[in-house]
Amino acid sequence: MSARVLGLAALALSAREALRRRREATLAGQVALVTGGSRGLGYLLARELLRHGCRVSICARDEAELEAAKARLQDETDGEVMALACDVGQADEVSRWVQVARARLGPIDILVNNAGIIQLGAVRDMSRDDFGRAMDVMFWGVVHPTLAVVPEMVRRRSGRIVNITSIGAKVSVPGLLPYTAAKFAAIGFSEGLRAELARDGVHVMTVVPGLLRTGSDVQVEVKGREWQRRFPYLAVLANLPIVTMDAERAARRIVRAIRRGESETILTFPAELLTRIHGIAPGITGDALGVVGRFMPRADDRPDEAAAHGRDLIAASRSPLLDRLRSWNDSAARRFNEHPGGRRGGR
Repeated sequence: MSARVLGLAALALSAREALRRRREATLAGQVALVTGGSRGLGYLLARELLRHGCRVSICARDEAELEAAKARLQDETDGEVMALACDVGQADEVSRWVQVARARLGPIDILVNNAGIIQLGAVRDMSRDDFGRAMDVMFWGVVHPTLAVVPEMVRRRSGRIVNITSIGAKVSVPGLLPYTAAKFAAIGFSEGLRAELARDGVHVMTVVPGLLRTGSDVQVEVKGREWQRRFPYLAVLANLPIVTMDAERAARRIVRAIRRGESETILTFPAELLTRIHGIAPGITGDALGVVGRFMPRADDRPDEAAAHGRDLIAASRSPLLDRLRSWNDSAARRFNEHPGGRRGGR
């Protein structure tokens, strides 16, 4: 009997997968916008969309990084790429980017809200400005591009909006409160937006990545002396292949989910498991994370002190063992445009 049940379950899963594959839509010829597209996951999503035949516009705040990303994307694909410097926290800059992209590439079919920052440290070391910047990039940075493209998508009764959130939008993690607060806001916006726009023919998908090997640890802002001292070790632990997913694989999964019209995609098994446990027993996960928090570095109680950059903290470490363990991080950072200059000191 158990063998029959397992066989039927396997058959049902195979049938569901076959149905999803048949429902995959082509993206060829569509216009896609990607925020935070100069490096990391955003860069890889832009590349994957280009490989599927999209015309792509990327934005980020750093013009030099954008031009480097555009050149690499053009070298690696045959697609049409446009890049424009833009702070997604500023509505007027977003509006200008969307207008220029529409004029050069055509009506917007796909919007990928990916831009993000990571601030690490104890809550007592965080200022109001730290929380405000996180909200500007990861909440308003989702709202502004969305409001800029929704009217035309609704008029055409066609379009896809993809919001890259985080496992930190499902379960709040100690040491990342500005990040998780902004991501929680973004996931609430994304889920409500999906429900509201379904009748208008606009599809909204929420992506919930777990830990990805993007090399983005070099971009982390770290506050508090004890957090800064431990950061090189924490960065290695957060990038081990056992608990993370390769970012290129993640980009392929996300684009496949876009083609299939999925409503939510959770990346990595640990993220899926943690989400389900937290959904069933939020008190238990909260208590467990409280235990984890006891082992976190203590605060300095200096919220106005400037943050240290992950790149500088890693470069200052003097551990041959850490250097060897960082091989995955360094490789990802070079491949995904996080620090084009190379290894230690050149990030």
